[in-house]
Amino acid sequence: MMTSTRARAASKRKGTSGAELSEPLPSAVEMWTSCTVKVHDCLASTSVTLKRCLRLGVAMAKSKFEYVRDFEADDTCLPQCWVVVRLDGRNFHRFAEKHNFAKPNDSRALQLMNKCAQTVMEELEDIVIAYGQSDEYSFVFRRKSNWFKRRASKFMTHVASQFASSYVFYWKDYFEDQPLLYPPGFDGRVVVYPSNQTLKDYLSWRQADCHINNLYNTVFWALIQQSGLTPVQAKDRLQGTLAADKNEILFSEFKINYNNEPLMYRKGTVLIWQKVDEVTTKEVKLPAEMEGKKMAVTRTRTKPVLLHCDIIGDAFWKEHPEILYEDS
Repeated sequence: MMTSTRARAASKRKGTSGAELSEPLPSAVEMWTSCTVKVHDCLASTSVTLKRCLRLGVAMAKSKFEYVRDFEADDTCLPQCWVVVRLDGRNFHRFAEKHNFAKPNDSRALQLMNKCAQTVMEELEDIVIAYGQSDEYSFVFRRKSNWFKRRASKFMTHVASQFASSYVFYWKDYFEDQPLLYPPGFDGRVVVYPSNQTLKDYLSWRQADCHINNLYNTVFWALIQQSGLTPVQAKDRLQGTLAADKNEILFSEFKINYNNEPLMYRKGTVLIWQKVDEVTTKEVKLPAEMEGKKMAVTRTRTKPVLLHCDIIGDAFWKEHPEILYEDS
């Protein structure tokens, strides 16, 4: 009887309020099990809530207005083809007149175009080669490029916007005394070429166009500036003439050997990636007796390099085979 009474007394404990508890406190294992069950229940409830929110979000994204996406044209460029984006200055005859470009060639304007093309290549590294002349530039993207899933609109708009903004940004570096009177415009087109030969033919076509136009303009403006002809008279004088005739006029009347004209005018500009050693001056840690000295540091990096050369013949392509075969 005494044992039973003592057992009941030992099983009683006082709570925080001083009242006696008739039941024993749960063990540590029981408390851990209870907490685990509650956490699992909470996580399950949260998961259900998240799933409901996701379903609601999907339902909201797929609204009744989403059908308008069906009107977007599929402009994916063909795979395994060279993608070429060509930019042309919009109404640049008027732009050149308003900004007093030198005739027949303005070296400042051509150098500015080259700077813009370098900027485009540095920003869009999938471009393997670019070619420019006058107010146009062509950019060639790698055959295996998957940039923006090969969407033509993305190729064109990114190149055009980067080029145009660079033209305005760097204008003052080349035209210090000539303010920019209004923003220039550039239109673009995208063409895909299925083979190395068709790409080479395209670039050859653009360089041949450079030669034809520059030879004509050189004679045309010589007749106006040095012989005093009007533009209409100069045009009539050159009508029906061949390249040999134009060269003869330049040499016999103006003592100009066309072959001695700057290569940038006659051949245009080619941009390719090359490793270049850049020398910079920076302060480096030296022994105490030379502390604070600055030294020239040479670093090699790959950057777009300007070339003024022939790309119609095979010599250029043999010298730079990586352009066509770097990812084939």
